[in-house]
Amino acid sequence: MSVSDAPPSGSHAPPETTPKSVRLALLGVLLAMLLSMLDSTIVGTAMPTIVGDLGGLEHISWVVTAYTLATAASTPVWGKFGDLYGRKHMYLIAVVVFVLGSALSGAAHTMTQLIVFRALQGLGAGGIGAGAFALIASLAPPRERGRYQGMTASIMAIGTIGGPLLGGFVTGHLGWRWAFFINLPLGVLTLVWCQLMLRLPATRAKARIDWPGITVMTTTVCALTLAATWAGSTYAWTSWQILGLFALAAVGVAAFVARQRRAAEPLMPLRIFTGHRNFSLASSLILVGGVVMFGCSLYLPLYQQTVQGVSASRSGLLLLPLMIPVVIMSQVGGKVMSATGRYKIFPIVGTVCMAVGLFLLATMDTTTSRAATGCFMALVGTGMGCQMQMVTTIAQNSVEMRDMGAASASVTLFRTIGGSLGVAVFGSLFTGAVRGHAPAGAETGEARPDPAALARLPESVRDGYLHAVATGTQRIFLTAAVVCTVAFIAALCVQEVPLRGRPGPAAQPDKAEEAEEAAAPAAP
Repeated sequence: MSVSDAPPSGSHAPPETTPKSVRLALLGVLLAMLLSMLDSTIVGTAMPTIVGDLGGLEHISWVVTAYTLATAASTPVWGKFGDLYGRKHMYLIAVVVFVLGSALSGAAHTMTQLIVFRALQGLGAGGIGAGAFALIASLAPPRERGRYQGMTASIMAIGTIGGPLLGGFVTGHLGWRWAFFINLPLGVLTLVWCQLMLRLPATRAKARIDWPGITVMTTTVCALTLAATWAGSTYAWTSWQILGLFALAAVGVAAFVARQRRAAEPLMPLRIFTGHRNFSLASSLILVGGVVMFGCSLYLPLYQQTVQGVSASRSGLLLLPLMIPVVIMSQVGGKVMSATGRYKIFPIVGTVCMAVGLFLLATMDTTTSRAATGCFMALVGTGMGCQMQMVTTIAQNSVEMRDMGAASASVTLFRTIGGSLGVAVFGSLFTGAVRGHAPAGAETGEARPDPAALARLPESVRDGYLHAVATGTQRIFLTAAVVCTVAFIAALCVQEVPLRGRPGPAAQPDKAEEAEEAAAPAAP
């Protein structure tokens, strides 16, 4: 099945725009992405203060789980609704939902209220994540998208690094409620900016909503997310709760596939997976990217703070050696892709760099210097920069414009699931390593002692704990390196088909692809 450049009936084509107008429109889209990314990290910094004010320590995990669950479950729905009813309108609705959830979360008076309002926030975040990449695809075709990859990578870096720093500042000077209220002026600015600058044709398709498919998909994603969140922490991996959730997820996947085959307007059309192998390969690479990204952002600061004695107040800055190469390589890769139309080399180089960097991180022990750790992180960041944004473009180039929302939502969902599963597995590996060595309450890293507290421990206890943390970190990054090695095989199988340009008489990449697939030796 070829990838058609001209949009089918009922879809909308990328409008004729200039690079300047695209960048102005993208600023609003990416600002909303930044809001949702910052919120997930800011709240983690503010949680001790929130618990001290509202109480409900036994429910603290649900403040994060409710957000993650709502985000993951709603992402495919938002993506499909964007395809049917217009991506701009659905994106603006998602921002409104997110801002409303932020306002209510900041005004919460009990932990139960906060959990409910965080779920509402998560619903909005699902729409923001699903809509952002679909809008980028609508604004710029794959061949031109490399010009703007640096903007997306910069937002991701700012969100990852700036969240903990901003969270600590806001919570310490303004109070924890402003960790949510800060979204209000930024959200209003985003709405106004997108309304004025984001110009896309308004469309509305006449189609039945696949409510059974939505129900099955939501149940499946919820079961998988809960299993990944609770496994190894709340419940053992072999407990009936976790095994039951995984079984429910497996049954849900089978039922969902069967439903999508029969639905008149499927929630996640199977043609996006069967139309071209690149989409499935790119999805697997994106899932691996989620595993590496979430694992590194969580456990690298833990290792540096605990073993290397870096101050916790600088936790965001600890990721700079990782994130700076992401931004640089995303820009370099994007420019090369736009200039040459070549892109297969980047996921190959990216997975190699990530695998090698992670293997090096797996060698760290209690004597590893901060400089060495920074070099290893830079290598991983280089790989992530080559891989993350590029595989998103590969995935979007593999589907028709009418399915762009569903495809972009699938990409976001795979990244989220990869992060959730990675954190669950890494958490189990880390807990197993430090069990029996950690001071009370520090097994999972949630209440780990700071350098001053460690200094007060008896030398034998301190050395044993530091060695256990280093061992747990080694296991985590060794596992991640093996996963990246498998991803390298997927990257080798990517087929370098021509990138779509803007539709028009001179742009016929679908014919070029058909020719390449029919007669590979004759392909240029």
